[in-house]
Amino acid sequence: MDLPTYSNPAARDHVVSAAREGQGVAVLVPCYNEAPTIAKVVGDFKRVLPKAVVYVYDNNSSDGTAAIAAEHGAVVRTESRQGKGNVVRSMFRDIDADYYLMVDGDDTYPAEAAPDLIAPIAADEADMTVGDRLSNGSYGEENDRPFHGFGNNLVRRLIKVIYGYSFDDVMTGYRAFSRAFVKTMPVMSEGFQIETEVSIWAVDRRWRVADVPIDYRDRPEGSESKLSTFSDGMLVLAAIASLFRDYRPMAFFGWLAVILAVLGLVAGVPVVAECLDTSYVTRLPSAVLAVALMILAALSLTAGLILDTVARSHRRQWEMRVYRVISGF
Repeated sequence: MDLPTYSNPAARDHVVSAAREGQGVAVLVPCYNEAPTIAKVVGDFKRVLPKAVVYVYDNNSSDGTAAIAAEHGAVVRTESRQGKGNVVRSMFRDIDADYYLMVDGDDTYPAEAAPDLIAPIAADEADMTVGDRLSNGSYGEENDRPFHGFGNNLVRRLIKVIYGYSFDDVMTGYRAFSRAFVKTMPVMSEGFQIETEVSIWAVDRRWRVADVPIDYRDRPEGSESKLSTFSDGMLVLAAIASLFRDYRPMAFFGWLAVILAVLGLVAGVPVVAECLDTSYVTRLPSAVLAVALMILAALSLTAGLILDTVARSHRRQWEMRVYRVISGF
């Protein structure tokens, strides 16, 4: 599908105006047991984006979510592999559109913000827009789960330290994407790590990201969160470490080499000092440990250099793939 090119501001404004009504937009709604809210979510997005197609991907719901969504005009598909990451992977693979809007099915995100999320994508000013719940304070006022806010802030700080980019809200489930972003992203997550993976992918691949403040509202009565604060939080932290290793191997293994070398020096300096002073080595275990740590440090640095070359090669191949997607070949 060829995306429009803008030869003048009038052409751009026309495309943006059409996109704000849903022209070429696929609304992606991953769902698991959202019967209390899915009818309203589908209805709201069909009202705000009348020209869009609303896709509800049901993830083994047992409460009739799929039937309710279909009754209210959504295109319903099923993903049997449990987990939000698995659902998003299927959505990105299966659905063909000019612009993609992803939103949770729990009615916590206002459909009225959808045109503002889509507009920067349609205007070719951003490749991903992020529905920011934090800047205006609405998330803090509505959300009664304090550890969720703590986890969000922790992930934001880690991404800032590792990648140098500061998201206003990294764990939000309300985002819009360009076609090139969706069709060139390899989704690896299975569960709620998907938001972190998408965010890190955007920063690492230098996609253009725009934060769009939204008014968040808590789940209505009868709707329950599927996110486990601690178990899913640990999975998110593990995902950050894994993606850091995969995307920035020189930095990951370089820092590991520094840590191992420092430990090796701590263990080895007293041994060397003793040897220089007495010409004998009596601390044989410390000497063996120091040598082993320094060997591991050298191996870690070598692994980082090799994997960094591989990562650069993959990045070049990915850049060529983006060109093919954008050009339609």
